Amino acid sequence: MKKIAIIGAGPTGIYTFFSLLKHAEPLSVTVYEKGAEAGVGMPYSDEENSRMMLANIASIEIPPLFSTYIDWLRQLSDAHLARYGVARDSLHVRQFLPRILLGEYFRDQFLQLVEKARQQGFTVAVHESCQVTDLEVTPDGVRLWAQEDLAPEIFDLAVIATGHVWPEEESTTQAYFPSPWSGLMEASIPACRVGIMGTSLSGIDAAMAIAAQHGTFTEQPDEHIRFERRAGSEGLSLTLMSRSGILPEADFYCPIPYEPLTVVTEEAMEKEMAAGTEGLLDRIFALMVEELAQADPRWCERINLRSLTPDTFRDAWFADRERHGPFRWAHYNLQEVERNKRDRITVPWRYTILRLHEAVQPCVPFLNEEDRARFDSGLARIFIDNYAAIPSQSIRRLLALREANLIRIVPLGPDYDLDIQPDRTVINAQGKRLEFDVFIDARGQQPLKTRDLPFPRLRQQLQTTGEEIPTVGDDYTLQEPECVRGRIAFGAIPYLMHDHPFVQGLTACAEIGAAMAKAIAEPPKRVRGRLPFIAD
Repeated sequence: MKKIAIIGAGPTGIYTFFSLLKHAEPLSVTVYEKGAEAGVGMPYSDEENSRMMLANIASIEIPPLFSTYIDWLRQLSDAHLARYGVARDSLHVRQFLPRILLGEYFRDQFLQLVEKARQQGFTVAVHESCQVTDLEVTPDGVRLWAQEDLAPEIFDLAVIATGHVWPEEESTTQAYFPSPWSGLMEASIPACRVGIMGTSLSGIDAAMAIAAQHGTFTEQPDEHIRFERRAGSEGLSLTLMSRSGILPEADFYCPIPYEPLTVVTEEAMEKEMAAGTEGLLDRIFALMVEELAQADPRWCERINLRSLTPDTFRDAWFADRERHGPFRWAHYNLQEVERNKRDRITVPWRYTILRLHEAVQPCVPFLNEEDRARFDSGLARIFIDNYAAIPSQSIRRLLALREANLIRIVPLGPDYDLDIQPDRTVINAQGKRLEFDVFIDARGQQPLKTRDLPFPRLRQQLQTTGEEIPTVGDDYTLQEPECVRGRIAFGAIPYLMHDHPFVQGLTACAEIGAAMAKAIAEPPKRVRGRLPFIAD
């Protein structure tokens, strides 16, 4: 029986295990999870999230396991749903619900997965509250050390599905949180000046978690939300910051599954990659322009798209939000998207950009260094802004805090100075000094490199290649050096983000998991494209 180790039992690990059930012969599978409960995943754990934090993915988009998310929800009791503020008659496939509830779904599916695997003749072992401390590829197999074991265990193949990596809580103080998932949920934040770096959903969620300690959100019959401070919390102020000070838009209605593109097809992208790296970004953008022009000619004419370049498209994309300001635009955008959801109206240009980011991503590793820098500062930010649209409820709560005069958004500009002191954080930007008693860095997951791997022996083996980023095949198995080939499937998302910047999300977890499971039976078709390393 082939022995497989799965390191990490969040979504990527779960989808990998689920795909392994299709294997013709039973396997021996050992799951290692450093958290207390395998199957939940950090983004959906009740230790890392409050009940106010919403998942920005709905049932219709979540790759199903043994049941769809919506079917699982409908099996819950009214009392269980009510714990999360959810009414049974409100359930629908496009609904955004608390992250913790989604974590319960994955936990339930994982337990079913273990039972089903054993019924199929698999040997399954699950080690919870158990962190893998090292890996080493040897001629006999992959040696794995776990914190509770003195001697290593040997596997035929190890799957690394460790998920997001945040700074350790040891770097957290009463005045500084290196991420919203580094102790913030357990902390008692006083009514003081709070600064939050980041205006995406992570930053907004951090603001909501703190606000909930000092007041109450109340939903009105017209879906308008009000926030009332508690007595003694008059000193609380929240400041969200980013370079641009722009808020994400609310999630918009569109057909799911996605309709195919007509210009930026897989064949068209492969043709452009085959033509060479010189001018690749501009050729891709030209195809994007044609796709958008077919989908929404009026919008393209309004922003004068044909006069734009990969470098100037970003300015046109954010122009309306910059002109109107974050809160005014948020109010207008919320009304628009809710009207469109009610009437099932798709905004063509938004929907086209949403589909384009997946079509364009395979070309990213083949961009030369100059074009990659242009892509990161231009098109990548448009794509991320578009697919990271946030739940309408999060916008309503944000506007409620604004109405209560509790929150502001500050654009820092391209250059600012951040000084983290023991008892405060000071930011100097555009001639202004901002001072905070509590500071939270909510800028999200950053791409990691080989040097960041938490497995010393494997890290040393990979560094012999001289590459800054692990090289993986189509099936996500490590390819270099030769001794590791076919032994380790590498699905740790932070290490894939350098070449694949849009790899985050449950759909990506499912795709990566399926590819890694397939690697057990089939050799990889090719090595993924390699991008010249861009220094920090």
